[in-house]
Amino acid sequence: MFPYDASLRAAVSTPVSTVADVLRVMQAIDSICIDGDGLKWFNWLYFRVTQQVEARIAAGGFTDSTWLATLDVQFAQLYFSAIRTGLSDAPTPGCWQALLTRRNQTKIARIQFAVAGVNAHINHDLPLALVATGTITNIAPRHLTPEYTDYTALNATFDSLIETAKTALHVRLLGDALPPFSRLEDTLGAWKVLVAREQAWTNAGILWALRGTPELGARFMETINGLTTVAGKTLLIPVP
Repeated sequence: MFPYDASLRAAVSTPVSTVADVLRVMQAIDSICIDGDGLKWFNWLYFRVTQQVEARIAAGGFTDSTWLATLDVQFAQLYFSAIRTGLSDAPTPGCWQALLTRRNQTKIARIQFAVAGVNAHINHDLPLALVATGTITNIAPRHLTPEYTDYTALNATFDSLIETAKTALHVRLLGDALPPFSRLEDTLGAWKVLVAREQAWTNAGILWALRGTPELGARFMETINGLTTVAGKTLLIPVP
């Protein structure tokens, strides 16, 4: 779709094992993507969230910083994988494909791409990242645990950055103004990141319980992907 897609695939193929590694790949994505690439604007938001996570880990702001850092890396790897497969015509979750196939549509607002990416990453990827983190750390995703407390401690950060993005990215993809009256605010207002993060934790618990029955786990993820894809396509309807 863009002449630099091969460079983008190479950037997201770089192995990551720390939050600092994740930030370096996100910086590479930002430097490669032009302003007219919708992926740039989700990455813009995700980079800022990850910076906040890194700073809080460094300040000792979590009960279990090792667990949180592991989750951050596992989570980001799913984002990088979606870009890699989506730009290679390999099987890719529909919720990510919805964004990647529309990333050059100039009537779509930057904030729409940002929130559509958050939709795919939280609703689809986050339960998988939580299970992967639980497997690595031998800590199940359960409520009322120190890990759950650390997880929910980030809610205010997510909420604040989303609200900032709604103002900073409230233009069309190329930076031109949106019409003074549109349904965009209603569409964005219907999607709540904190609700999605809570549901992602619950879904991770279900996937954890289904580890012994992988067929059911796969079907459950197919359902999540289907619902998340519909939401993503709705978020990416061009603004007239």
